Amino acid sequence: MASKQTTSVIISGGRESTVTPTYENGTTSSDIFEPGYIDKSNGQLHYVPRGQESAGAGLSTDSITGYEAEQMQARASLIFEEEKKLLRRIDWHLMPLLSICFLLKNIDASNVSNVRIMNTGTDQNILKELGMSSNEFNFVSTIYYIPYIIAEAPSNLFVKRLLPSKWQSRIMITWGITLCCHAAVKNKQGLYVARFFLGLLEAGLFPGVILQLCYWYRPDEMSRRLLYFYMLGNFSTVISGVLTYALNGISGYSGLSGWQWVFLIEGLVTVVFGISLTFLLPDFPPHARWLTEEEKAFIQARLPRNAPRSTEKNFDIREILENLKDRKMWLFTLCWASFTVGTSGLTFYQPTVVANLGFTSIAKSQLLNIPTAFLTIAIIGIFGIWADTAHLPRPLFPLFFLFVIMACYSVLYTFPNTGSVYAATLIASSFASSWYPMMWPWRVQTTSRATGSAFSIGFVNSYGQIGGALGPQIFRSQYAPHYIVSFAIAMALVGFAIVMNLVTWWVTRRVEKETRVLKLERMRAGERGETVLEDVDIRESESKSEEEGARKRRERKEEEGSEKKV
Repeated sequence: MASKQTTSVIISGGRESTVTPTYENGTTSSDIFEPGYIDKSNGQLHYVPRGQESAGAGLSTDSITGYEAEQMQARASLIFEEEKKLLRRIDWHLMPLLSICFLLKNIDASNVSNVRIMNTGTDQNILKELGMSSNEFNFVSTIYYIPYIIAEAPSNLFVKRLLPSKWQSRIMITWGITLCCHAAVKNKQGLYVARFFLGLLEAGLFPGVILQLCYWYRPDEMSRRLLYFYMLGNFSTVISGVLTYALNGISGYSGLSGWQWVFLIEGLVTVVFGISLTFLLPDFPPHARWLTEEEKAFIQARLPRNAPRSTEKNFDIREILENLKDRKMWLFTLCWASFTVGTSGLTFYQPTVVANLGFTSIAKSQLLNIPTAFLTIAIIGIFGIWADTAHLPRPLFPLFFLFVIMACYSVLYTFPNTGSVYAATLIASSFASSWYPMMWPWRVQTTSRATGSAFSIGFVNSYGQIGGALGPQIFRSQYAPHYIVSFAIAMALVGFAIVMNLVTWWVTRRVEKETRVLKLERMRAGERGETVLEDVDIRESESKSEEEGARKRRERKEEEGSEKKV
């Protein structure tokens, strides 16, 4: 970073004065920001004292990158302590409900993996009752993800028009009813149809949650919220494991097998919660009755310029077309797709892999999957808090996770014995589940506007889920019991995901860095009773990246020309 001494601008009473804020370690704002890196004013940042209604009054905003007076004039209206209290209130209103949605989604979508091994060796096993082979059962996951992938992005476009409370409630009620219908299937064709409609009706819940958070939080604040979100969501493994273990013992009660009880109970719980969501889930800041008008204005003013806002029109086809031409969306989609294909098969097959190890009875082997959940929660908590400090580039965290998964796959490929398989499967599954909360804050840094954010978030999450359709096909019965070929294929796919993560980091490096360093500066300014007017401007950052690339290419050509002359 540049160390050139420049001053920062503080606006007070409509006048500008220049100071150089000095921090505890002796650095100044000019040591943190490169001239022209964040703003247009030779390294200067613009500060305003907190507690005033109109930020930036009397200042020409042309020199303030990412600042839009009409949208952001209220961003200094609350003092730092009031802002922190307000965010905690928002957390309590939003995150528990959204986390339970994610918890139920994980339980309902993945329970098919656990029911596969319920009552194994008896006539009440799902494979036996429906007359299915192991490979035919693999298609259950594929048929679920086909409509899920197709419907995700379109579903997200309805979130703003119909409001999250209504749309998410519709999703949960209809998928809960469909899940209950699983208990009535009599053959494999019936199960395929039920899974198809489950995928279709569940599509949109998760990207809808991510989109809704973009209306309330800044991208650099997503990490902490997704930490809570994913930590609770990963209790699904514990709940599902305990539930299937318990219901394994009542198989035959009231004429229903254990797997039928699983689908019926989980479906009913989902329907009940979906109904309550209509009345409990907050929509967007302007709709929150528990916020004052000042707080509503502040929440929206503190968002970056590219963030979606409820005041925008519900649908703009131009934003979709712009996203389809945006290489970042395609790069993130490739990151998601290669990762999910390389890891979803293990997630789907983990209960079966553990059961095949022969540690204990088939029923009790359900409980051996529970440590994965606790390890996942620990990883998300530790690395999520670390990433939230913003001292290290965010892409380093998902990249590290990918290398850990690669190492586990190499163990599974090289040492297919009982102990190493269980340990490596446990670690790989935990780091795979923890990869997503590391990636989403990075992804939403690069989304823009209401329609564009809805489409791009839905698109990446939908086509990135192709792994759910293809991943289980890697773990075919002919590769059992050690699945060495399966892990070799998965290892190659995770290797490709590493390459795509590196390429995506390079393309988004400027936006990622600006987001990170501005977060640190806002925290320092808040402690001084000030706020920073500058914000990340995606379009300008991309323009600077292109200019930087063009400059370096010119320099290389000039150097090559000079060498030839010599």
